[in-house]
Amino acid sequence: MTQTNTPILIANYHTHTTRCGHARGCERDYIEQAIRAGVRILGFADHAPYPFPDGYNSGFRMRVEQTADYTETLCALREEYKQDIEIYIGYETEYYPDFFSDAMQNLCAYPVDYLILGQHFLENEITKIYSGAPTDDEGRLSAYVDQISAGLSTGVFSCVAHPDLLHFTGDNAIYETQMRRLCENAKRLDIPLEINFLGLKEHRHYPCDRFWQIAADVGNSVIFGCDAHTPDMLSDFGLFQSAAAYAERFGLHPQKTLTLRDPHSFFKKTTPISNCQTVCCNC
Repeated sequence: MTQTNTPILIANYHTHTTRCGHARGCERDYIEQAIRAGVRILGFADHAPYPFPDGYNSGFRMRVEQTADYTETLCALREEYKQDIEIYIGYETEYYPDFFSDAMQNLCAYPVDYLILGQHFLENEITKIYSGAPTDDEGRLSAYVDQISAGLSTGVFSCVAHPDLLHFTGDNAIYETQMRRLCENAKRLDIPLEINFLGLKEHRHYPCDRFWQIAADVGNSVIFGCDAHTPDMLSDFGLFQSAAAYAERFGLHPQKTLTLRDPHSFFKKTTPISNCQTVCCNC
């Protein structure tokens, strides 16, 4: 397929599918849009299924029973488009300590290349404590940092999506103390932080200036993430320019690609499951 536009990104690892219930366009639409835009690596990271107790359904992520179809579809498309673009199978997931092991058992039963950590809720979403809700509660901010730090310590996450999602409206000194702790933990583990395009596009409270000033001071690795919920986000040159200008304001230099950490390491396996050795696909 011929590339017609100037590339805006070499790689994007934050791409959703309709299975989450709030994205539009099929996988093929995203892939073909990425190829036209000159993207060479496209990672799909839809909201991961979580096996919650008592039949609880979060309403913003794919269901456990959709995991096979997700991987089958992407395996087939990866083979079909292998001459045009590299496709990776991932998930955006929270770290919910009580349920994480069960979630990993499900994800690692299928082909999976990487995970990104997007901590949308504190403790777990059954509590309904949304990370993006305005709060001046230092305890909530501290809990957010604790939970992300614990998630990163598992060694299975390749980056942190929108790390500045926690919308703290309290004292700046408190914010700096807590978020510096997050940034220092991420740097110690060499895990990049994502500047999120969707936040820029929709003028959300993130990207947050005070967070990225801390990240710049700490010296964190940074990566761009489209957080694409529609295919056109993969070719929005104006949005890319805005993100580049935003990073430049803080002297940040986003890396082009991610080092993908193997999710199977959660189970301390010495030999990862091959992407072509499960019964769910014939890629």
